[in-house]
Amino acid sequence: MIPMVNLKAQYAEIKDEIERGLAETIDNCSFILGPHVQAFEKEAADYLGVKHAIGCASGTDALHLALLAEGIGAGDEVITSAFTFIATAEAIKYVGAKPVFVDIDPQSFNITPENIEKAITAKTKAVMPVHLFGQPVNLPAIKAICDKHGLKLIEDCAQSFGASVNGKQTGGFGDAAGFSFFPSKNLGCFGDGGLVTTNCDKAAAKIKQYRNHGSDVRYYHDVIGYNSRLDEMQAVVLRAKLKHIDQYNAARRHAAHLYSELMADLPLTTPHEDGLGVHVYHQYTLLSERRDEIMKALQDQQIACAVYYPVPLHQQNVFKDECAGLSLPVTESVAANCFSLPICSSISDDTIKQIVAVIRSVFN
Repeated sequence: MIPMVNLKAQYAEIKDEIERGLAETIDNCSFILGPHVQAFEKEAADYLGVKHAIGCASGTDALHLALLAEGIGAGDEVITSAFTFIATAEAIKYVGAKPVFVDIDPQSFNITPENIEKAITAKTKAVMPVHLFGQPVNLPAIKAICDKHGLKLIEDCAQSFGASVNGKQTGGFGDAAGFSFFPSKNLGCFGDGGLVTTNCDKAAAKIKQYRNHGSDVRYYHDVIGYNSRLDEMQAVVLRAKLKHIDQYNAARRHAAHLYSELMADLPLTTPHEDGLGVHVYHQYTLLSERRDEIMKALQDQQIACAVYYPVPLHQQNVFKDECAGLSLPVTESVAANCFSLPICSSISDDTIKQIVAVIRSVFN
């Protein structure tokens, strides 16, 4: 079986460092907001080039806390993508705001500055672009729109750790950003984990309160908060992996480029790099009208493949009432034809060639 992500191979490379850190944590019994969480927050902030990086329990929580800290609430509208995991829209709903879904670019799969500007109303308070599959959105243009209209820019960086635009990391352009450390992410832990980044001292203070039951001082609570703290054990794992993130991302880019080179002559659409930023390939996602045939051929050979995402958010049952009549033709077309192939930092050239050979057999 060829899996989508080979976490065992990655673990084997850094096993000793992780196990030492876990043993140290158990010996010290520093399990909640301990020294490894504090160290990881500092190391992540330095890597991302931001003033504050605040660990929390998940990527979903990271987006939720970012919205709260930026004052987004009931009656507000937040412009975002319908072609993403539901956590993006869930976070918006958690604060009582309304997600306003706009269409995507057919090549990058990201929302466009033009579609954002058309969707702005008097109720719009923020834009939450998603750096989908590791391809950064057009951040300079989107930030200019937000500045022009006085809107908050909150980046969904769940899939883009290490991606950059003009040498600046995603997560550092907006008022705040949320990252996910789900195990399969480019930087993943051994469970759930998340991170909020911001350059605003006031927002950082609020996020730290919200993640810890609304408390700055133990047993003194100033706001209703949440239990959303990054686990100390997960911080051990993340610290070990962070040292290798550039290597991991470079390996993903190599794999993606090899896939695209080997399939350049096939009648399907390989991923597009728009040149605006460095794509880190959280997923390698193609388009083909023969998707189902290709996926069956791969599965018959015990090669994993997946569809991210088969049903756009505006067509999900949970949004069917508020999105009634909404048409997003590019999003709907991409969802009907997209599929993703195995990619991770340890995938070999030979494995990629084996996968491509199966795909080629469908067209022969």
